[in-house]
Amino acid sequence: MSIGTGVVLFVIGAILTFAVNVEVEWVNLDLVGYILMGAGVVVFLIGLVLLARRRRADTVTHTTVDPTVGERTTRQSSSSNDAASDI
Repeated sequence: MSIGTGVVLFVIGAILTFAVNVEVEWVNLDLVGYILMGAGVVVFLIGLVLLARRRRADTVTHTTVDPTVGERTTRQSSSSNDAASDI
C-alpha cells in the first residue's frame, strides 16, 4: 500500500509542478509539487524496505547427540515473515 501511495504522491506533485500553469497568490504550486514529489519518493523507498523485510526468512539448525545411542540428530526450523504465512 505504501508503494502505491508513494507513486500517487509523486504523480500528483509532477502534475502540479509541470502541467498546471495557474498562478495563485497565497501558495506556490510549483513548490507544493516538488514537496509532494519528494514525499512520494520517500514513501516509495520506505515501502520497498518494509516489503524486503517482510519477505525475509530465517532458518535455524540444531544438532544434538543422543548420549544413550550415540546418534546425531539434526533439527531444522524455518520461520518466514511473509504475509501469507500469517494467515
